[in-house]
Amino acid sequence: MSIGNQTSIKEFLILGFPGLDPSYYGLVSAILFFVYISTLFGNAIFLLLFITDQNLQKPMYFIILNLVVSDVLFSTTTLPKIIARYWFQAGTISFTACFVQMYLVHYFGSVNSFVLLIMAIDRYVAICHPLRYATIITNSTIFTLSIISWVIAIGGPLMNVIRAFPLPYCSSNVIVQCYCDHFSIISLACTDRIFNMFPSLVFAFVVLLVPLAFIMLSYVCIVVVVLQIATTQGRLKTLSTCSAQLIIITLYYVPRCFVYLATYVGLVFSTDLRITIIMFYSLLPPMVNPLIYSLRAKEVKDSLTKRLKRQHVDIQKANISVTYK
Repeated sequence: MSIGNQTSIKEFLILGFPGLDPSYYGLVSAILFFVYISTLFGNAIFLLLFITDQNLQKPMYFIILNLVVSDVLFSTTTLPKIIARYWFQAGTISFTACFVQMYLVHYFGSVNSFVLLIMAIDRYVAICHPLRYATIITNSTIFTLSIISWVIAIGGPLMNVIRAFPLPYCSSNVIVQCYCDHFSIISLACTDRIFNMFPSLVFAFVVLLVPLAFIMLSYVCIVVVVLQIATTQGRLKTLSTCSAQLIIITLYYVPRCFVYLATYVGLVFSTDLRITIIMFYSLLPPMVNPLIYSLRAKEVKDSLTKRLKRQHVDIQKANISVTYK
């Protein structure tokens, strides 16, 4: 089905927050720009440490590496356009580019969900089967699971695009969202939307709830094992190894499940509030995840400290060299 025969729309306009007063456009764009730069900077630091420090090249940090790559790509897919919309009033996006963005948004979101499942599996084996951890969770195992995650995440978003792309779009071209997503695009179609929305909702629940079910099961097993530890100090120390993952999982799943369940049960709240919640769970985790790694992972803190000390010494040597010259 050709686009020309189906729709008169050649480009979409990303509206962002519909209730936002124009006087706040500069502030919002500055905040979003800060979020994007912070995301790039924080994740780049972890990537640099991972590449240069062999102590970090182990299964747990290979899992985090996948999260880093997915977070950076997701933020790069979504933020520059909405920043341009508020900073330069350049909110238009071509018909095809909007669908490409839609695919990438849902693809990287799916990858994150599967990576968090791998993270939970890693903690389950580490706590429930510690003597077998080194033989079960190896770099090659995590590499294989990571490849599987990136591959199986392709299907659902691709099917959404294939189903939505040929639909007739003959009325409004305004995307009431900060980026092109399936729900916002389908809402503009001049046809019965239920046929397209229901499969995408099922896919969203599968991607969210299936990994979440396994994650919750793994942590139930972890809690059972922890409760069998004799000392309170031992229990707290064991649980602390899961704290970073639990924070990341909570930031990812809780707001998403709330939005999807609210849509399913017909809970109504303002468009601006809905978009704010979506932007919260879309953009906050990529920005704060590197901080969580650094605060909770001793090896990451040690690696960063050593690198900063090394740079400080190099600067002192350079200053001494310049002084003697």
